[in-house]
Parts: sequence; C-alpha cells; structure tokens
Amino acid sequence: MATPVPTLCAQARIYFSDIQQQIKDLSVLVSPGQYYKFNGLWTGPVQQACYLATLIVYLETERLITVEELEGFFAVRVDLTNDMHEFKISLEEFLLGMVSITGELSRLAVNSVTSGDFNRPVRIGKFLKELYGGYQLLNLKNDTLRKRFDGIKYDIKKVEEIIYDLTVRKLIVSGQAQESTTATAGGAATTQ
Repeated sequence: MATPVPTLCAQARIYFSDIQQQIKDLSVLVSPGQYYKFNGLWTGPVQQACYLATLIVYLETERLITVEELEGFFAVRVDLTNDMHEFKISLEEFLLGMVSITGELSRLAVNSVTSGDFNRPVRIGKFLKELYGGYQLLNLKNDTLRKRFDGIKYDIKKVEEIIYDLTVRKLIVSGQAQESTTATAGGAATTQ
C-alpha cells in the first residue's frame, strides 16, 4: 500500500534541518563581500532545495510556497531586492526552484489519473496556469529562467490533454474542465 502524501511530506521536511545546518556552515565560510564570487558553487543545489520545498508545500496545501515559508525551510533570508550583503537565497535561485515544479506536477497529473484521482489534474492545470500567468508578469532577462519559463506551456498542454481525455471519457464533469481551461491568471495560452 502506498504511503499517504502528508506522511511523505513530513518525512521530507526532516531533511531540511540538515540543509539548514549545511547552509549555516557555508555562510560562516563565505564573508559578506564574497557571496557572488563563490555563488556558482552552491546555486544548483540551492535551486534544487527551493524546488523541493515548493513541491512539499504544494503537496500539503495545493498552493505556491511563500517567501516566508521558504525562509523557514532554509533558516536564511531570500534577497528580494538584490541588496543584501549577508548569505542569502537569491531571487533567481528562488524563481528557478519554483519554476521547476511544473514538470513534476504534469507527471503527477498523469499518475493521479492512473491511481483513480480524476479531479487532481483539473486542480493542477489551474495551478500551473496561475503560475504561468505570474511568471508572464516578470521581465525575464536571465536566459536559464526564460527557458524554464517557456517550458511551462508544454507542461500546461500535457495537463490540458489529460483533462480533455477525462472529459471525453466522462470521468470528470465538463464544468470542472471548463473551469480549469478558463482559470488563467494573465491569460496563459498554450501553443501547439
């Protein structure tokens, strides 16, 4: 029998105490003026940890993680204005971590249907479109972040195809599917 999602999330949260300690140890080694000199050494793992924290919060609450929650996971502040001089989570690391959740959620939509949860893909579709709309509001100059943002529409398309199949097979009511396809923040559109 599969382990319930809340139990798995609670187990995953335990690992963040170890991550907090590693970040604390790292912050002692890096003097305030040297953060960006060495940032490339840890930015990938920090982005991955941001992604994991975002996924945990989504699985627990079906909403996006807040800055305060992320700071709680890491016990370090997020630099929203790019003017902090102490050790921090950069805004870029936070945004890259959050955008990484879309691929995992599109896979979750497929697996949810397999396990008989036909309503979850509709909720995932609505969430992904809202996330896409939020990223559309940003002026993305970072090449990596821009590429990951562009990939969101393919994850949305995958989930929309699942919702369409469920609707055609009458496994969900068409009103639910309609709600998912019109609940776009910022007019998220998919392209073929």
